[in-house]
Amino acid sequence: MSFIHLKNLTKTFNHNEREAVKELNLSIDKGEIVTLLGPSGCGKTTTLRMIAGFETPSNGTIYIDGKAVAGQSHSLPPEKRGIGMVFQDYALFPHMTILKNVMFGLNRWKTQEKKARAREVLELVGLEDYAKRYPAQLSGGQQQRVALARALAPNPHVVLMDEPFSNLDAGLREKMRYDVTTILRKANTTAIIVTHDQKDAFAVSDKVAVMNEGIIQQVAAPKEMYRCPKNCFVAQFVGKTNLLTGMMDEDLKNIHTHIGKVSLPEESQKQLETVKLSIRPEGCKLVQEGTFCGRVQRVTYSGEYQELYVQLQNDVNHAEETMLIYAPVEQEIEVGKVVSFDINPALVALVD
Repeated sequence: MSFIHLKNLTKTFNHNEREAVKELNLSIDKGEIVTLLGPSGCGKTTTLRMIAGFETPSNGTIYIDGKAVAGQSHSLPPEKRGIGMVFQDYALFPHMTILKNVMFGLNRWKTQEKKARAREVLELVGLEDYAKRYPAQLSGGQQQRVALARALAPNPHVVLMDEPFSNLDAGLREKMRYDVTTILRKANTTAIIVTHDQKDAFAVSDKVAVMNEGIIQQVAAPKEMYRCPKNCFVAQFVGKTNLLTGMMDEDLKNIHTHIGKVSLPEESQKQLETVKLSIRPEGCKLVQEGTFCGRVQRVTYSGEYQELYVQLQNDVNHAEETMLIYAPVEQEIEVGKVVSFDINPALVALVD
C-alpha cells in the first residue's frame, strides 16, 4: 500500500445536499509532494481537513503509513496522526519568539531537546539567526518558513499546507515556491498542498490532483497534465486552451474540424466518431503561409507574450470561430490584420 491512501473518501455536511467530497481515491508515496488543485468549493480543503482529523469522513477510509487513521467505525484525533499543519494565515503566536513558536508542538520533549530540535529546523529553513525575534519582525515569506519549521519539528508522517502562497506578492511567491519545495525535499517529507493556483501547483508538485465538485478529475505529473488533459474541465483549469469539435479520420491521427484538419501527436487508441480537441495557445505558431488563417480581433499584452484572439471562418456553416494564439512580444500585430498559423500536434490532445 502507498504511504498515504485515501479510499472511497466521502463527506456530506447535510444529508439533503450533494457530497462535498465524493468517493475520492488517491495514493501518495513516501516523500512525494502532491497538490490538490481546483476552484473554490471543489472539496480540496475539506479533503485536507479530513486527512488532518478536523473533519470526520461520512464514508471511506484514510490510511497513513499502513494504519487506518479514519474510517466509519473509528477516527484518531489530529494529535495522534503524525501530521504537521501549515495554515493559510501561518497561525504564529505574536507574543512568542520564533524559537518558542517552533518549540510549541514539542510538548512531550525535554526542554533541551526541544531547543535543539527547534534550532535544527530553523537552520533547515534558513532562519537560525532569527530565533529571538517575534513574528511581527519578520516578512511574510519568513513567517511562512517559521510555520513550516514548526510543522516539521515533531518529525511528522506528512505535512499539510493550506493555500501556502496566497498571502504573498508575485515576486516573493515565486521565491517561496522554490524555498518550500527545497525545504520539503531536504527533510524528505511527504506533503499535501491545497491551492486554486495552477502555477503554484505545477511549480512545487510531483503529482497534481485536479478536483471539481468533490470529484478528482485527473491525477498526473504537471507536464503530463498540461500536455494531455483528461477532459475539458482540466484542459481549461490548468491553462488557457482552445476547444474544438471534429470527426476522426480513418487513420486515427487526423481530426476534421470546422476550421480544417488538425493532427494529433500520435494515433488514437480507438476509432471515435465525434471528438473534442484541446489546442494550447502556444501550439499555434504564426507563419508567413500557414495552414490556418484568420483576422485578429483583439490583442492583449501579458508581459511574456501577446494574446491574440483570431477569428477564423467556419467551413461548415460559415459561422465564426475564435482561436487564442500566443505571439512573441516583439512582433508588431495590429487589430484587423489577417494572420496565418500552423498548429503543433504536440500541444493537441483528445479530451472528454
